[in-house]
Amino acid sequence: MKHNKRNPEHVSSGPTVASGSPAFLQRRQSLKALAALPIAGLVSACSNLVPGQGPPPSLYRLTPKSTFRQDLPAVEWQLVLEPPVANGSLNTTRIALQRSPTQMEFYARSGWVDQAPIMVQTLMVESFENSGKIVSVARETGGLRADFILKTELREFQTIYYRSGEPEALVGINAKLIQLPQRSIIASENFEHTSTAAADQIDSIITAFDEALDKVLRGLVEWTLTTGQTAFEQNQQRRRRPRQPSSG
Repeated sequence: MKHNKRNPEHVSSGPTVASGSPAFLQRRQSLKALAALPIAGLVSACSNLVPGQGPPPSLYRLTPKSTFRQDLPAVEWQLVLEPPVANGSLNTTRIALQRSPTQMEFYARSGWVDQAPIMVQTLMVESFENSGKIVSVARETGGLRADFILKTELREFQTIYYRSGEPEALVGINAKLIQLPQRSIIASENFEHTSTAAADQIDSIITAFDEALDKVLRGLVEWTLTTGQTAFEQNQQRRRRPRQPSSG
C-alpha cells in the first residue's frame, strides 16, 4: 500500500468566441447566471475542479501501557523525558512501511495524530504514570527539577514486508538513563518488538503497531524504574558515608 501518484489535470481554455456572435451572447448570459449564485454554491462547484482533491486522511493514535509486573520498586525520585530523536523518515505524521531493507514508503491517506516521536513521548509519559510507581514524570519542557533524564531514540517505527511477506509492525527504541546533577549516563538499553498484522489492511496494521509498542513501553518503563532506583540508592549511600579526615 503506497501513495498513488496522480498526474495534474490540465484545463483547456477553449476556442475564442467573436464579440456579438450568438455564442458570445449565450456565454455572457451564462456568466451573469453564475454571478447570481450564492457564494457557498460557487465554492462547492469550484471544489470539483481542484486537481488531486479527495477525502481527508484517516488519523490514528496508539495507546499507553497500563499493566506492569508487580515487583516494580516504588521510587521517590523524579524523571524527565526528552523528546525521542528520529531520522527524517520517522519524524513525521506519515505511517512508514518497508518492502525492502533499503527503501522507505508511506501508506496513502493514513497518518498518525502527531509526529511519531512526539506521540511516542506522550505515550511514554502516560505509561510511567500508569505504573503508579514514580513520584513525578514529565516532558523536558515541564520545568520539573529531575533526578534523572531519559534520552531516547526512535530507531524503528514502520511496517516491514520483506521478512515473511506479511505486514509486521516493527518498533524499536534505544534508551539512555542520565543521572543528575552529574549528567552521567548510568545505563543504556535497546527495546524492540515485532507484531504481525492479521491482515494487510490499515486497521489491522495499526493494531499490530499498538501491540508492538505495548511490549516496548513495558520493557522501557520497568528497566528505567529498576535501573534508576539502584543508582539512586547507591548515590544516597555515598552521600551518607562519613568523610575521611585529611592526613595533612
